[in-house]
Amino acid sequence: MNDERELHGPSDPPRPGRRRPPSDDGLLIVGLVGRAGSGKSTVARALAARGACVLDADAIGHDVTDHDPAVRRALLDEYGPAVYLEDGSLNRRLVAAKVFADPAARARLNALVHPPILARLRARIAALQAEGFRGTVVVDAALMLDWAFERECDAVVAVTASEAVQVARLVASRGWTAAEARRRLAAQWSNDRYVEAADASIANDGTEADLVLAVARALERLSARPRGL
Repeated sequence: MNDERELHGPSDPPRPGRRRPPSDDGLLIVGLVGRAGSGKSTVARALAARGACVLDADAIGHDVTDHDPAVRRALLDEYGPAVYLEDGSLNRRLVAAKVFADPAARARLNALVHPPILARLRARIAALQAEGFRGTVVVDAALMLDWAFERECDAVVAVTASEAVQVARLVASRGWTAAEARRRLAAQWSNDRYVEAADASIANDGTEADLVLAVARALERLSARPRGL
């Protein structure tokens, strides 16, 4: 499950953005957005099962903070040696605690970490184009709308779920209390905001079979619509 929203904090409400210009590269680039606990990663897996190539911005972010030498040095300078755990991975709880209520600290973190994440996403898409891949590319990125990366997609899909379902998922997956999960969700955009900024939405409250059917229908609609709108 993505945790970039938790680490990098809330921002201004999203606004519908332009999509990438029409292209004959054979790619359908689909961005996934939604609240924590909505099940974006589950939707991404369902799309991958249908042959999509999934780019996980959260996994890329972990690789950047854990292995990029320049980023590691900067984070050590900013937070001290406790910022990395014994296994060499980022102490994300420590960083989240420091930046959650400190906009200046959050801005410094974002300026350090976001550019290499975006560079890797763009490089991977360029590599797929160069390899001649033809099909759906899914960009699973909690911060897509903060980055205005929807302008580099053909379509954006909002994944929604009721707050009760989101809370239950977050309690199960992250070990939070229900009160903590609700507090974190209160700092995020509403489902309606995400739907307003998207080209399609998928409700992820039901069974896995329901989800697979919804994903198939959404992909069919998006594949048929004109590009570059």
